[in-house]
Order: sequence, then C-alpha cells, then structure tokens
Amino acid sequence: MAGASWLRKLANGAASLVGLKSIDSSGTNPVSDRGILVFANTSEVIAAERALQDAGFEVKVKGPPPDLQTGCDMVVVFPVLKQAAVEKVLKEARLEPEKIITEADALLDPVSLYQVKDLGRWLMIRAANMKITIDKETGIIVNISGGGCPDVPWLAQQMVGKKFCEAPRPISIGHTLCCYSLQKAYDELKRIRPCG
Repeated sequence: MAGASWLRKLANGAASLVGLKSIDSSGTNPVSDRGILVFANTSEVIAAERALQDAGFEVKVKGPPPDLQTGCDMVVVFPVLKQAAVEKVLKEARLEPEKIITEADALLDPVSLYQVKDLGRWLMIRAANMKITIDKETGIIVNISGGGCPDVPWLAQQMVGKKFCEAPRPISIGHTLCCYSLQKAYDELKRIRPCG
C-alpha cells in the first residue's frame, strides 16, 4: 500500500527528529519499548538498579533527558512491557519513583551516562562525576579523579599505577556515590577494552 508506506516514512522521519525509535516495516512496533524511572536522589537509583537486576530485569542507568532533570543526574531505563512487574519489585523494595514514563511520553532519549575521550596516548571514561584514565599502550591506570566524596583519594591510591585488568573493582573497595560512579566508568572501560 503506497499510502501506508508514505505514512510510515513520515512517522519515522518525525521520530528521528526527536531521537526516538522508528516504526518497523509492519507498522506494529511502538515508537519506544523502554520506560524511564525518575527518582529523587541517586541512592534510590542505585537501590532500584540493584533490586531490579536481582529480580532478573535488564535495566540500565543513564542520564535523564533535560526535561526530566530533578537534581538526581541518573535515571533507570527499563523494558516498558514489564512495567507492572517492575513496579511490584520496587514496591517490595520500598522504592517509589517520582515518575514512571515512557520515552514516547518524554519525546526524548535518556542520555548516555558515559563520556569517552580519546586523549592520544590516553583514554578517559567519565561516568556522572567520576573519571578513570588509562594509558592505551600499557593498560595502566594513570588517573582517577572527580567527585567530592572522602574516599576518592583512597580509590586513586588503590588503583592508579596498576594495570586496568589487575586493579581492584571500585565497588569492592568503596561504598560512596563516587565509588558507584567510578564503578560505572570502570565497567564501560572494560566493555570498550575487554581484559583478555
């Protein structure tokens, strides 16, 4: 059907303008299959991520779209088709999001929590307010910085100068929000440059 094809192209063009997923060729897929959980503070995001992962849900922590920023610079992205089950897990964990919305409602994608900078010989990954930098040639961690938590110097002392693949996982040696953010940067670095 030429008319349906033209409408689908128009819808996909409009979706791409606002950063949403396109409708598939059957025209049956929704614009988005993800929902966003917005919490008042980062400790609730951390607890929600853990509770949902422990319950077997595939969730990701990302930065909120600008229209959803509440002071907490992280949101939890979840499969929207499982919203009822997600809400049940959160209720059992006594976690109440400020908002539960779909990306289609927001008309915006959540932004990546990570920033990756290639600095020539060095590679820096930033997650929220924490950064980890390695020497690309040797794999040695050359800097840990950011945040304002009291354990940042301790984390740096334990990790800087060690090969990335041999350094302790941040979450195994610290317990603050900065440590959580550094763990996210560490995980992203491991995804980009797997140990092997």
